[in-house]
Amino acid sequence: MEYKVVERFVSINGEGRLAGQLAVFIRFAGCNLNCSYCDTQWANKDHVTYESMNAESIYEYIKSTGVRNVTLTGGEPLLRDGISDLLKLLSEDHELLVEIETNGSVDLKKYSAISGNTISFTMDYKLPSSNMESEMNLDNFSYLTKNDTVKFVSGSMEDLEKAKFIIYKYDLINKTNVYISPVFGQIDMKDIVQFMMDNHMNGVTLQVQLHKVIWEPEKRGV
Repeated sequence: MEYKVVERFVSINGEGRLAGQLAVFIRFAGCNLNCSYCDTQWANKDHVTYESMNAESIYEYIKSTGVRNVTLTGGEPLLRDGISDLLKLLSEDHELLVEIETNGSVDLKKYSAISGNTISFTMDYKLPSSNMESEMNLDNFSYLTKNDTVKFVSGSMEDLEKAKFIIYKYDLINKTNVYISPVFGQIDMKDIVQFMMDNHMNGVTLQVQLHKVIWEPEKRGV
């Protein structure tokens, strides 16, 4: 099976439980959503330049970097044909910690058996300002564990209210790790903090996209 890889590089994790740690990134081409704030739309275009790699060559590249943390991203990695083969191969190497960034629309049930101590999901829930909330698969909350993460990218007070509703309706704080991120340049982080304080949101973490702070916000390969 060949995969369309549009980027592969080593940087730091900009978000999530391993934020600030080194990670090797594999970015796949293509996505089924079109979020209003997407910062990787270039990777989703039909004629994007890509490198054709199979599971073994991706694994060999990861091991050659000497970096333990791996982030599979996109686009939407779980929509790639044969992605289960790659996940199974990576899961056999217990030195690796593999994070799959997924957009919340793809059914996680068939992949949940592969995930475990070495493979985890970081799943978005697309809030109203994304214009993609109707595509969310709410059944996915049943398959998330404390090894996984739900991320709410928020650009408005309406987004924050909806995030709060979903977090408490599905008891996410007791099921998994919960993060709120600002849409870069659209909301003041002080407002998010105030919202969290006003609503006593214990167990929820505000995160900042570190890579957009360290480098130029549009820079690729970081």
